[in-house]
Amino acid sequence: MLSVTPIPAFSDNYIWLLRQDTSQAVCVVDPGDATPVIEWLEREGLELGAVLITHHHPDHTGGLRELITRYSPRVIGPANPAIDGIDERVGDGDEVRVMGRLFEVFALPGHTLDHIGFFTAGIPPLLFSGDVLFSGGCGRLFEGSPEQMHESLSRLATLPEETLVFAAHEYTQANLAFARAADPDNADVQTAQEECRRARELDRPTLPSTLGRERRINPFLRCDSAGIRQAAAAHGDTDTSLATFTTLRAWKDDF
Repeated sequence: MLSVTPIPAFSDNYIWLLRQDTSQAVCVVDPGDATPVIEWLEREGLELGAVLITHHHPDHTGGLRELITRYSPRVIGPANPAIDGIDERVGDGDEVRVMGRLFEVFALPGHTLDHIGFFTAGIPPLLFSGDVLFSGGCGRLFEGSPEQMHESLSRLATLPEETLVFAAHEYTQANLAFARAADPDNADVQTAQEECRRARELDRPTLPSTLGRERRINPFLRCDSAGIRQAAAAHGDTDTSLATFTTLRAWKDDF
């Protein structure tokens, strides 16, 4: 059985650790800092067998070199030569087997141009979305265009509703505050805010979410909603789904 555990890093990152209960070898996703990973592995008596990288930002790759030196794991990531240490450079449509599960690679440009995601079908399906899809929100556009991010999110929105979404940051409270402004009549957002508040008061992660939940609460997956278009119209063009997304993303940047 595959389990997924969050290892907190920095102020709000999660390094996800994947483990099969029949093996001492584990996989981590986006190790921006080696120290908490090493501490976890030593405490639990585990070995690092694989690393998945979604994009080149330092808070996702900063611990890679130290982990490679210490454990020599298999490292899988985007075909970006700027990321030092990747053994297997993968792109859209590629498949990799990790921890006994077959993962499909999705190209997800928008936050960065090299961003990829890892999806595995099964019970339940799992999505490691990096900084593209967050609970209640999406990543900033540092390199890509609104068109690219909108297309990436639209692609993820077609995955099964039971898909568990493992995003890389604990941004849910801030995202839901914006979702409340962008979708003020959405009772699901209000419920999610209360659930999130209770979880954070207990210092518990708000992740993973599910894709079905995100379709109900995430304004960036709901750009065809009349209520969202009405709320966003005061901030820009909402004539199309893409225009609404572009307006929402600019509004959120200054929210």
